Amino acid sequence: MRADAEALKGQIEDSIALLRRHLDWDAATVRLIELNARAEDPTLWNDADEAGRVMRERGRLSDQIDGVAKLTQDVRDALELIELAEAEGDAATADAAVADLKGFAAEAKRREIESLLSGEADPNDAFLEVNAGAGGTEAQDWAEMLRRMYTRWAEKRGYKVVVTEESEGEQAGIKSATLQITGPNAYGWLKTEGGVHRLVRISPFDAAARRQTSFASVYVYPVIDDKIEVEINPADLKTDTFRASGAGGQHVNKTESGVRFTHIPTGIVVASTQDRSQHRNRAIAMDMLRARLYELELSKREAIAAGVEASKTDIGWGHQIRSYVLQPYQMVKDLRTSVEKGNPAAVLDGDLDEFMAAALAQRVGGTRSEASAAAL
Repeated sequence: MRADAEALKGQIEDSIALLRRHLDWDAATVRLIELNARAEDPTLWNDADEAGRVMRERGRLSDQIDGVAKLTQDVRDALELIELAEAEGDAATADAAVADLKGFAAEAKRREIESLLSGEADPNDAFLEVNAGAGGTEAQDWAEMLRRMYTRWAEKRGYKVVVTEESEGEQAGIKSATLQITGPNAYGWLKTEGGVHRLVRISPFDAAARRQTSFASVYVYPVIDDKIEVEINPADLKTDTFRASGAGGQHVNKTESGVRFTHIPTGIVVASTQDRSQHRNRAIAMDMLRARLYELELSKREAIAAGVEASKTDIGWGHQIRSYVLQPYQMVKDLRTSVEKGNPAAVLDGDLDEFMAAALAQRVGGTRSEASAAAL
């Protein structure tokens, strides 16, 4: 068999072996059988919250187990096709099958990286905040570009995106925005994106067409469910209501439907303008605050408090995690992992998986960091 096919076969087998080990294959298979039985029990749906948890766990395990099984079969089929094509002297078919193997190798590596998402909150949905740095319109426009980038990334994965709060810029862009991103492992994938992002480009707002550097910060924290208890003392809260701006017609201009909570002991501020109802916005903002406080404790337990604090420092030089250079050359570089991509337009359109995979591998401190950096 062709040497390139043998090499790809070895890579895929290594990834599948690691996947099975991380998944604890035998235990996971037994657990899936149990979950399937529970899902067929009509009494499960008497408790909607419990049913939701069961179905989410079932879906996650089913995706992992079925994905490995399908990948194994796809590789077997491709190898058999290569052998037949070579026996018949059909080079075109053999080349096509090798191309399929390359795709399977990328899929195996992606799943291998996903197996690193073993943190307590990794399977959860996520809140993602974007804040413009100093620099007025330039930074606000950059913040809006980042919001679009993460929205596009989420949409490509089939995740749902809801804007829970947004503050528009005076002339263009946004001062800040909070997205709720819903989908399997949303927090696990996004958690390494927190930090300062730097943009270098020819300013579209400068009549002299000078090159400008802009900064914006990203902060990510998990949506938490009822299984996780977070106690909040009402005496520790400052509550403000305000008139929401933006789309929504006259209603948002006449009623104080927006809600902002300030948690005095930590200084955490959250706000929601998502709904026309102040009552609903109050509930959304409280969920966000619980999530922020939980993430703070989670970060301490995971010994990454230093990284979280870094994300709260000045939005400027010395704190950036990634640079996006549009002029005088085209390059996006992650300053933590040294992963580079020469197509900024694709990255800004949501092509982020390679950066996330490398950062995840680096965070867990595994021996596969170099291989993981080329995950996709």
